[in-house]
Amino acid sequence: MAGFEDTPIRDAAGLAGEIARATAEAGEHARTMPPVERWNPPFCGDIDMEIRADGTWYYMGTPITRAPLVRLFSTVLRKDEDEKTYLVTPVEKVGIRVQDAPFVAVEMTQTVEDGKSVLCFRTNVGDIVEAGPEHGLRFVIAGEKQQLKPYLHVRGRLEALLSRAVTYDLIALGETIETADGSLFAIRSGDCVFPVMRADELERLST
Repeated sequence: MAGFEDTPIRDAAGLAGEIARATAEAGEHARTMPPVERWNPPFCGDIDMEIRADGTWYYMGTPITRAPLVRLFSTVLRKDEDEKTYLVTPVEKVGIRVQDAPFVAVEMTQTVEDGKSVLCFRTNVGDIVEAGPEHGLRFVIAGEKQQLKPYLHVRGRLEALLSRAVTYDLIALGETIETADGSLFAIRSGDCVFPVMRADELERLST
């Protein structure tokens, strides 16, 4: 991805060309999402690009405000086994920084399928993800205020942090279930049950 030393806006055209060529070769299924997991290009170093905790992308300390450009970059994100996140094309791989999760879930909808509630999320870059066996929810309680942070698996090793508003909506759908280890507060989506915490801890929860 030579050219990032100039501006990300100028380099987007070259990156878009690489993505278009790669996805055209990959076939119909990959036209909207490049097959980055199958690419094994050489590592070409880190660039000064960062995804902040609120989902805003920055290049050299300046926010990238063009939504189509952010969406373009998001389609070639990959988190590898080394726990680092990269922008990947068939010919190059460069490292970027991620403060928390690379995506933010900004909207949740609830539908009924076969009599069961199914939760579907939209990310800040336009991904539509249905919580279920392939896209699990996990919950972390972090910080001095014991804040609940739900994460949704999007693809590969990439996750979306649920926004505060979406977290409120999600918790409102929770229920207490009985298990061999006691009562759990949990979220259901389809046939999946995602434990949040012990039911007796719920009162101390900060969202």
